[in-house]
Amino acid sequence: MAYPVVAIVGRPNVGKSTIFNRIAGDRISIVEDTPGVTRDRIYTRAEWLTKQFRLIDTGGIEMSDQPFMTEIIQQAEIAIDEADVIVLMVSGREGLTDADEQVAKILYRSNKPVVLAVNKVDNIEMRNDIYDFYALGFGEPFPISGSHGTGLGDLLDEIVKHFPTDEGVPDDDTIRFSFIGRPNVGKSSLVNAILGEDRVIVSDIAGTTRDAIDTKFTTPEGDEFTMVDTAGIRKRGKVYENTEKYSVMRAMRAIDDSNVVLMVLNAEEGIRDQDKHVAGYAHEAGRAIVIVVNKWDTLEKDNHTMKEFEDLIRAEFQYLSYAPIVFVSAVTKQRLNKLPELIKQVNDNHQRRIQSSTLNDVIMDALALNPAPNMNGKRLRVYYATQVAIQPPTFVVFVNEPELMHFSYQRFLENQIRKAFDFTGTPIHIIKRART
Repeated sequence: MAYPVVAIVGRPNVGKSTIFNRIAGDRISIVEDTPGVTRDRIYTRAEWLTKQFRLIDTGGIEMSDQPFMTEIIQQAEIAIDEADVIVLMVSGREGLTDADEQVAKILYRSNKPVVLAVNKVDNIEMRNDIYDFYALGFGEPFPISGSHGTGLGDLLDEIVKHFPTDEGVPDDDTIRFSFIGRPNVGKSSLVNAILGEDRVIVSDIAGTTRDAIDTKFTTPEGDEFTMVDTAGIRKRGKVYENTEKYSVMRAMRAIDDSNVVLMVLNAEEGIRDQDKHVAGYAHEAGRAIVIVVNKWDTLEKDNHTMKEFEDLIRAEFQYLSYAPIVFVSAVTKQRLNKLPELIKQVNDNHQRRIQSSTLNDVIMDALALNPAPNMNGKRLRVYYATQVAIQPPTFVVFVNEPELMHFSYQRFLENQIRKAFDFTGTPIHIIKRART
């Protein structure tokens, strides 16, 4: 499902990253008392009152060589484009500024719900100073304190009131898949080649892709798919298209809305750091994954080229060892006919359920093959295991003391499960629990 998106907007040094981290429950963004210091991860998934949502700290979406005020305005425009709810953050310590008013004017024209948060209200006396912010035209200001964590509950209550009622849940049960990858790897070309029509605009200019387009199609075998492509027409004059964090942010929305993710690499250019970033989010989201190497027709090849490229992928994407690799060409349509069947296979594996009795036979055989080592004079004891979820397959292993299960032994158990059952294309989650 596609989660509602909440964007935090405001001038530098009002505490956007601090509040982002508070809501996310983790120290994800770098926080320093210097304007414009946000450099780290600026998007995460959060939850409040059973409502899950995607949270964006727009301060981290940097526009190179842009004047101070222009950059703030462009970050506000990104929030308008992407968010279901916008949080305008101001500082109670500095009071109302011209920059606050300029951002407010842009947001006021957006027709998106805007919640006004006055940060750095660290004591009761300061609450008397928030009334100037009524002048921004967004109703009641919510006083909060990033340093103390006060007021966040009321703010989040107000935010979730404005979420779309259906939360973007797809109304069909077809297999939903998306192409993700950095700009110019050929995602849109692959869409067109699979559909046999120019469904999306294709250009050699990196960043042409703009809006998400869902396309349904049925194979000759009768299998139904919905293709979620981060594709569309570029809005001319927008300068933020080529920022790495922005392209990753758009990919994350497609990932959320997909059962299967096709991670596209460019055979001509090899593997870049941004490829690893994008793939990492699909893995963290627990989606089924296929690695697609596009533009394979452009390489001069010998008998070893494919094996060498595959070895490179396995070395660079060690955490995706479960993902199948297919070498294709959108131009010649080489091996494209294999994609629908492969997508169907990994989707089935993503939903695979294993009976507890069968699972425990495999676990006990694994323990006999490789008994758990001693740690600090204590030995791990595994009592039994059971599957508790699908998409991705998730297993709880009950043990005497969870801290005794080293990650290497947990990986050994995962490998044994994979040997016994076909989980090609899907991550596996193993949760260790103490038996009560």
